[in-house]
Amino acid sequence: MTTQQKALLVGAGPMGREWLRALAERDDVEVVGLVDLDEAAARAALDARGLTAAASGPAIESIVDGAGPDFVVDVTAPAAHHPVTMTALRLGLPVLGEKPLAATLAEALELVAAAEVHGRLFMVGQSRRYEPHAARFRELVAGAGPVGILTAAMYRAPRFGGFRDVMDHPLLLDMAVHAFDAARWFLDADPVGVYCEEFNPTWSWYRGAAAASATFEMTTGARFVYTGSWCSPGHETSWNGEWRASGATGSVLWDGDGPPLGVTPSDADGGPYGIRGVLDEFLAALRTGSTPTGECHDNLSTLAMVHAAVGSARERRHVRVADVLAAAHEEACRRAVGPVRDRLRSWSTLPPTAAGARQVHPG
Repeated sequence: MTTQQKALLVGAGPMGREWLRALAERDDVEVVGLVDLDEAAARAALDARGLTAAASGPAIESIVDGAGPDFVVDVTAPAAHHPVTMTALRLGLPVLGEKPLAATLAEALELVAAAEVHGRLFMVGQSRRYEPHAARFRELVAGAGPVGILTAAMYRAPRFGGFRDVMDHPLLLDMAVHAFDAARWFLDADPVGVYCEEFNPTWSWYRGAAAASATFEMTTGARFVYTGSWCSPGHETSWNGEWRASGATGSVLWDGDGPPLGVTPSDADGGPYGIRGVLDEFLAALRTGSTPTGECHDNLSTLAMVHAAVGSARERRHVRVADVLAAAHEEACRRAVGPVRDRLRSWSTLPPTAAGARQVHPG
């Protein structure tokens, strides 16, 4: 008989409902609650899935004692990631969070320190790593010899409504983070520095900059060049963007939807995709104690890319990622308290390694 893990979902918006569906589909998960400031929306989402026995409420604390969850899935807006995850970790619950890790890099560092202090797994669901052909593209990139340049271009025109329309940096913070994380994964490298420009076309329906171009230097010496727009109607690319890797022995192309150039569709048939792949790996990590893709220590470098790009665009100069991390660490140490502050101050490297983080998993 399958042992079920009890899930508490936080966030009843459109993406929260997608996660609710993914959780409810599984035999090894029981959804015991849904938290949202709009409790009526949480209740309606549960009832629509036939989860009438699951609890609903406006805060994690209002549900935990009665429902006894084994883990939390945080699908709130970025500004809520820090308080939601900090609360869950303090209550001894592992967390699977939507990207970004946190709204600011200082908040992200606090959360990583809290995961260490409380000994609980905190994973960020970078779902693009689980797209059907992404893993095969990565294999082909590795086989192309040392890569000199990796490019990604994404042109879409979504009208989301809600928080994205009023963000200061909607493309970089909410979309480019996927491509930045994928680039780290494809190249097996981390960022060193970036020059970025962002802007808002005159016809944009976003308050903040909906278009950007960034060039990153990576630890391998490769360059990653990203260009994207969220207000480019017509001939739209895949949500994953269009990719090209140029290496010593050849180039690899991927349109973000189909198989990479020269690969048949069957080569990429590897398992659950998207958020279902994220959930698979998270639950496996809870069972075995393994370190999953997207574990918070590793994901810090992805968020650092985002905030270095934002800083470069704001200051119109090349920005070193190490400087961005150092400034965020100083801020995190000023704002943190107690054991979390002590843990932040104990780190000898930035980003910190996960080696010293003891993780306790529910049995």
